Amino acid sequence: MSTTSAGAQLVLDAQALYADLISGVKGLCLPQTRLVGITSGGAWLAEQLQRDLGLEGKPGIISSAMHRDDFSSRGLAAGGQTLLPFDVNGAHIVLLDDVLYTGRTIRAVINEIFDYGRPASIQLAVLVDRGGRELPIQSDFCAARVNLAPSQSLALARDDAGHFSFKVEAA
Repeated sequence: MSTTSAGAQLVLDAQALYADLISGVKGLCLPQTRLVGITSGGAWLAEQLQRDLGLEGKPGIISSAMHRDDFSSRGLAAGGQTLLPFDVNGAHIVLLDDVLYTGRTIRAVINEIFDYGRPASIQLAVLVDRGGRELPIQSDFCAARVNLAPSQSLALARDDAGHFSFKVEAA
């Protein structure tokens, strides 16, 4: 799926994209694959995928806070903390995020993963790739590609029932 927001209101069906994500992640998984979600949207996706794919154990949650290149200006975010309930050494990891933009968050969380050990592989799956990359990072699977102005932000939301939606806002 590819969408543009030029001159029109961008509408993304996060639940439909999540259904695409299920099949995409299933195609990336090996029997010993571990899911790791980036706080917060990616962590929500990892938790839901863990259940929907019938995978044993708990998914990992990873924060980019300690390895961000803008840490001095942003400070430590009040988001989640890294929790990897498995041995990273030799693990096949599918890293999950809601929106891929500049690639800086992905770089930071990969550095965080390597603080815990040396995985056999890391693959990236995202709901939406919005372009605008500043680093040479790409996903192995994305459910949709959209074009947004740099002045816009796209964020995944989750309601009390666990249903996903997207919010497009001015940055």
